[in-house]
Amino acid sequence: MLARTASSLYWLGRYVERADFIARLVEATIRLDALSPRPAGRVAWESALAVTDTVAAFAKTGEEVGQDSVARFLTLDSTHSGSLVRSLDLARNNARAVRTSLTREAWTGINQAWLLFQNRAMPGGAAATLALAEAVKTATRGFEGAIHRMLRNQTTWFIRLGQAVERADNTARLLDVKYHILLPAGEPVGGVVDRDQWTTILQTVSAVTAYRWLYSEGLQPSNVIDLLIARAELPRSLAASAEETVEILDLLAKRTGMHGEADQMARNRQARMLKTHSKEVIAGGLHQYLERFLAENDDLHFAIAGQFKFG
Repeated sequence: MLARTASSLYWLGRYVERADFIARLVEATIRLDALSPRPAGRVAWESALAVTDTVAAFAKTGEEVGQDSVARFLTLDSTHSGSLVRSLDLARNNARAVRTSLTREAWTGINQAWLLFQNRAMPGGAAATLALAEAVKTATRGFEGAIHRMLRNQTTWFIRLGQAVERADNTARLLDVKYHILLPAGEPVGGVVDRDQWTTILQTVSAVTAYRWLYSEGLQPSNVIDLLIARAELPRSLAASAEETVEILDLLAKRTGMHGEADQMARNRQARMLKTHSKEVIAGGLHQYLERFLAENDDLHFAIAGQFKFG
C-alpha cells in the first residue's frame, strides 16, 4: 500500500471519530445546559470549547460564550479543526482520495454526513441542533458499520488505527476538563450540578448503561474515572484504545513486515495500563496523569506517521 493511501485512510478514521465525538459533545452539553442553573450552563459551554481545544479560536470571534454562539462554532464554523463541518470536510477529502478502497456503503456514510452541512448557515435552536447532532451520529455509525463489513485488510486496519488514536485523545481531554474546570465556583462536589455533569460525561462516551452494569453503588466520580481509564470493556476507555492500537499495529506488522517505534510505544503503553489502578491515578494527580497520556498519545501518532512513512 502506498504511504499516501495509508495516510488518507488513517486520517479518515481520525476525522470520522472526531466528528462523532463533537456531535456527542454538543448534544450532551445542550442537555446539561437545560438542566443547569446559571452560571453552570455557561461553564458547560466553556468546557466544550476546552475539550475540543478551541478556546483561543473561539475568543477570536469576539462572541460571548453561550449555547447559540458555541453550538454554531462547534458545528458550522469551518475555520478550525474542532468543528463538525471541518472534520467532515477533511474526512470526505480523505475518503475521496481512497474512494476505490472503500465500499459504496462506507462512502455513503461519509457523504451523507457531509451533505448535512451544505448550504446551512445556522444550526438552529436547541431542538434543531440536537437533530443535527443525531443525524451526524447516525451517519458515522453507518460508516463504522460499513467498515466492519469490509475485508479485514490494510484498508480497514489503517482506518481503525486512526479511530483508536483519536478516541483516546478525546476521552482523555473530556475527563481532564471535567475533573479540573467544569464545576462552577460555589457548587458543592457531589451536588446536583456535579452529578449532572458526571452523567453528561458518561452520555458523551455512550457509557451510561455500561456504568450501571459495572457499578452498583450509584454515580461516583471515582467509578466514572475508573471506567474511562482502566475498563477495557468500554470501547471509548483509554485502556480499550490502547489495547486496540496494539492489536491493529500487530496486524499491520504481520501483513506489511513493517515494525518500528510505534509498535514498541504502543506495547509499552498497554503494559503500563494493565497495571493502572484508578485510585492510584487519582491519588497521584489525575490531571498530571492525563497530561502525560495526551503527550504520549501525540508522540505515538507521530511515531505511526514515521513508521508508515506518511510524510
